[in-house]
Amino acid sequence: MGGAISLLAVNFIVAQIFVAAFLIISVKSRSGRAAAWCAAGFGVASLSAICEAVLPFTPMPRLFAVGAFANVLAGFCLLRIGLGVFYSVPAKPPVLASFFIGSVIVDLFIYDLPRGTLLHAFFYQMPFFLIQAWSAAAIIRSRRRSYADGILLCMLALSALYFLVKIYAAVAAGSGATAADYLQSPFALISQALGAMLIVGTGVAMLGVVVKDVVDEARASSEIDALSGLCNRRGFSSRVAPLLRDLSDHDVGTLILADIDRFKLVNDTFGHHTGDEVIREFSHILADVMPHRAVAARVGGEEFAIFLPRVGLADARVVANGIRSELAVKRINGLPEGVAVTASFGVSAVAAGELLDAAMRRADNSLYAAKAGGRNRVECAEPPIRVIASADYHRSGKYRPT
Repeated sequence: MGGAISLLAVNFIVAQIFVAAFLIISVKSRSGRAAAWCAAGFGVASLSAICEAVLPFTPMPRLFAVGAFANVLAGFCLLRIGLGVFYSVPAKPPVLASFFIGSVIVDLFIYDLPRGTLLHAFFYQMPFFLIQAWSAAAIIRSRRRSYADGILLCMLALSALYFLVKIYAAVAAGSGATAADYLQSPFALISQALGAMLIVGTGVAMLGVVVKDVVDEARASSEIDALSGLCNRRGFSSRVAPLLRDLSDHDVGTLILADIDRFKLVNDTFGHHTGDEVIREFSHILADVMPHRAVAARVGGEEFAIFLPRVGLADARVVANGIRSELAVKRINGLPEGVAVTASFGVSAVAAGELLDAAMRRADNSLYAAKAGGRNRVECAEPPIRVIASADYHRSGKYRPT
């Protein structure tokens, strides 16, 4: 019995570590609700260790035996809620509550059945199998397919399989004549040892998924401009790079650079608060007008960039003129009636295999020409010369124009 009690203590301590970890994440991440449910799940499930440890010494073994069953199952149900929140595949509360209550009632009914029989083992272990399989199904139904999600799915599937195997193991190894005898049975030691490994494995996998989400959130935040809500220069480069790689010799992309005219004068005359409002309104226009899959960014104080994949120069010019027209008639808070804000645009085609910096330089030259030509206008650069892979590409990994 000492070995089983020791493993119960280990399981309890490990569960508390996961409770603390998920609680910390719950206040540090946008996945806070999901992490809080997971913390509650591990906390409630860990109470079963206390119930099982008390079983051999209590005059009310039925209460603590059913309590151990109910705590584990309730913990798994809470984890299912947390996974549902995280993966946007929620479990219906009435269905989950009915499943839990029905399972506890069944456990009460089978309490007096002979232990170590197939009938008792089947009805005791089946609810655990079903809830773990239900949780695994939530991941399958979601659209997330990262390695971390795959590992968690495997751990939940193994956990479900473990409870199926326990049906046979309880009969083959013997789980004691009564609930109080359980801790002295060979089955208890095996069950607690395997259970400890699965708790650690599943808990680590859940933490991995949530921590990955925290890291992705931090990375995304570092690539977003807080004022405009658009990408910053770093975010623009990272999002445009794969789109450039997708271009073939028959495809083109287009880059638009935009600069708000006389923005310093707006700041100096009407204040930085109004200047910020101009930036926000222009960003909203970009988000509304730009086509699907386009990437927009604020790459400087009043300078913006838009990449349009598989859009030709003529169509990109139409898009730029649409943005220019929208801004010119936009009523902006903080500006007097009749005061309009305008912007100038430089447009450049991007060839397959071309580096983004080269296209940026051409678009910037066109933008300068638009400014010099009177502002509030769109200028297009000459199409780029065809870019092919040279011998230098195999050494440096970069393309060189010919």
